[in-house]
Amino acid sequence: MKIIFMGTPEPAAHCLKALLDAREDIIVVVTQPDRPKGRGLKVSISAVKEQALKNDLKLLQPENVKDKVFISEIRSFEPDLIVVVAFGKILPKEILDIPKNGCVNVHASLLPKYRGAAPVQWAILNGEKETGISIFKLAETLDTGDIIAQKKVSIDEEDTSSTLTSKLFDVGAKLLVETVSSIGKGTIRPIKQNDREASYAPTLKKELGVIDWKQPAKKIHDKIRALDPWPGAYTFCKEKILKIWGSEISEQGKEIDRIVCKPGEIIDMIKDRGFVVGACDGSILILEVQPESGKRMPAYQFAIGHGLKLGDTLPN
Repeated sequence: MKIIFMGTPEPAAHCLKALLDAREDIIVVVTQPDRPKGRGLKVSISAVKEQALKNDLKLLQPENVKDKVFISEIRSFEPDLIVVVAFGKILPKEILDIPKNGCVNVHASLLPKYRGAAPVQWAILNGEKETGISIFKLAETLDTGDIIAQKKVSIDEEDTSSTLTSKLFDVGAKLLVETVSSIGKGTIRPIKQNDREASYAPTLKKELGVIDWKQPAKKIHDKIRALDPWPGAYTFCKEKILKIWGSEISEQGKEIDRIVCKPGEIIDMIKDRGFVVGACDGSILILEVQPESGKRMPAYQFAIGHGLKLGDTLPN
């Protein structure tokens, strides 16, 4: 089959490489335009573009996927299939209708759960024990198309959104290769989604990162994991933002220990590990932090360097 691949970040590049390794016929790669990135606003290329250039593939970078010239160009390639992985733009019906086998998407959830832009993060935020990969046919409405293949992936207690994304797309890349092969053989049997079971994973906002120490310790720990690497969970220390990058649920501060603490209170310092902060039902050990305008560092080193002491309270 003649395949057009559309994607942008590293997980998409991983899927593209898997298709190339399987010797699928990738006739064109479409990715987002080069963008300024970082504090220096240096123009950088997407991971998918890097993979395409490495393999001497034809590359398109449209500013607008609804542009008639771009749509006409896609049509001129006469693709049998379009594969979309984290492309970053919703495709118009004119493109969806071009390939004879339709357009398929790789989505990091067990659809219809967690339709939307941030399925990995919301699965961790909501304390899920498992999630998965879905490969489905793109439709005009967001993440609603018929499901072609799915595979479950467990969420470990130490997983961040970054590590879980890597696990998911290791599975997803293999499942995509199998699915594309099945499409070529005409053996797929798509299944309609049950809209009554749908849930949503909206785009993350920076404000979501603020930590409320009055919440349960597990809820706080899940937020820290879910928002790594972006936008990051944070609190305030001496009126400056303090990002929290690593944590463990602590047994200290529970009623059985007869330790009285209030949410946000620093109740212990553990040498060479970190500091313990009270939550509504116990406490959480903070392992790694990043002070405002600073770099990531061990939490215990930060506590000593900034004069934190037992009884200090981080704001709710």
